[in-house]
Order: sequence, then structure tokens, then C-alpha cells
Amino acid sequence: MPELERRVRDEGLLRPGAPVVVLLSGGRDSVCLLDLAVRISGAVRALHVDYALRPESAEDAAFCRALCAGFGVELAVERAGAPSGNVQAWARALRYERARALAAGADVAVGHTISDQAETILYRLASSPGRRALLGMAPRSGDVIRPLLRQATREDTAAHCRARGLPWREDASNAGERFARSRVRHELLAALRSIHPGAEANVVRTAELLRAEAEVLDAAVGELLEGREDVALARLRAAPLALARLVVVRLAEGAAGALVPRAAGRTEEILALDAARAWTALDVGDGVRAVVEHGVLRFERAGETAI
Repeated sequence: MPELERRVRDEGLLRPGAPVVVLLSGGRDSVCLLDLAVRISGAVRALHVDYALRPESAEDAAFCRALCAGFGVELAVERAGAPSGNVQAWARALRYERARALAAGADVAVGHTISDQAETILYRLASSPGRRALLGMAPRSGDVIRPLLRQATREDTAAHCRARGLPWREDASNAGERFARSRVRHELLAALRSIHPGAEANVVRTAELLRAEAEVLDAAVGELLEGREDVALARLRAAPLALARLVVVRLAEGAAGALVPRAAGRTEEILALDAARAWTALDVGDGVRAVVEHGVLRFERAGETAI
């Protein structure tokens, strides 16, 4: 049994007989994942989304059809409409939407690798401050599994495909500098490897440690909140500032139903609100405001109640 297959089997995200839909781009990582899913699960379907953003996209779709025919795997090819907004975010949302519709409750497997994890962490660290930026992607996020995330680098997936005699497609846009992720891959990671050859692995290992520590911090936040969606301002002031900041972020994002990037930076202003007043509020940005009513702090969407 190939070493990579053994490691992926041992992790247990792909399970014998458990149905799974593999997101198949035709690149080395997704081809490697498809091969492993067939060997481990056996109950595999695949999805290829043709975004029609490159002249060779039709050739990618044809390649995926031929590859899946060789595996005996059912392949759905979806043609995307016109992109909107951030192209990469649009493409990501579209492929997960289509994959979940096809999976009908089964897991959706994505070929993210150790290399992708390092790039994600560095990109988020550069573009958004905070602890979350350093956590990276999880091996499982609901119905999305990433069996290669802790087991293989991009070089490992290429080696696996060569050893198994599996071809793959190269996306020329990955070598360009149009997208920030490509610049992280070809410039920033290359510079870090020149400092230390283990830079990529060290970044990923740090994220794993922080993710484990984040569970402890999340438990502390839960203990302070006691299952509530508000907290006495006096109690929050008595907590360490770092813990108070995490509570503020938890409550703000709970009210917004989305990330509230500016909440953490407004913590000290929130703690300074006048608890003696019957009602006072502070707009923290991102469509959310902190409200202190009779000494109790809660968050709400801006405009939900009259000031």
C-alpha cells in the first residue's frame, strides 16, 4: 500500500463504503484525491465546474471526463455563469453549492494540501489581523473534508500521481501574479523556504498547535457567557482583557451572523461604556453595535432598535 494512502486511511476522513463527492479540477492534488477516494471509499462521485475563465477550460472538462471514465466514477460537469464580485470567492462559493447539491448529505472532499494550508495562513495573516487568521483550514468543516490537508504537500501529490501513472492538468494561471494567492505561493513561500527549508511545515504545525489552544480559549469564553448572548459589563471588565476581547468577538459575530473584523479592536471602548445609564450604545462597524442596558452588554445589528 502506498505510504500516502496508508496515512489518509489512518486519519479516517475517507472511510470504506462511505459515499463522497470529490471536487475535481484536473490538477495534481484533485487527481491524487480522486485516486485515494476510489481506493479507500469506493463510493465516489466527482464534480468538475467549468468556469469558462480560461481558453483551455473545455479541455480541462474533457480531461476530467476521460479520467473518471477510467476510474469508473460518475462525473457531473457544471458550467458556470458569468462571474460576479471577487472572482475567486465567486468560484469557491459556486463549486461548494453545486457539490452539496450533488452530495445530498454525503461528504464533499477537497484536495487541499499542506502547501495550501501554509498559503492560506500567510495570506490571511497579511490581509486580516487576529487569532483566526493563524488557524488555517480544518480537516473537517461540516460536510467538507480535506483528507490531504495534514498528509501531503503539493510535491507529495505529484509524486503519488507519477507513481500511479496518473496524468494531471496544469493551470497556467497559477503561475501568474494576478491573484494574491499566487503571489503568496511563488514569492512569499519561496522567500521563507530560502530562510529555512522547513518553513512551510513550521507554519502548518504552528496552526495545528493554535487550533488546539483555540479550543481551550473557546471553552473559557463559553464558561464566562454561561450559554447567554449577553454579559454583565462589570463581569467582563473583571476578566483579563484578552478574554474580554474574545467574548466581544463571540457576541458581535453571533449578532451579525458573520465575521465582524473590527469588533476586537473596539473592546476597550466597549468596556468604557457607562454601565450606570439605562441605555447606551456604540457602533463597532460591520453593521453591528454594542448596547449596554442596565449594566448588561449585548450586541445587535445596527438599526434594530431606536436610540
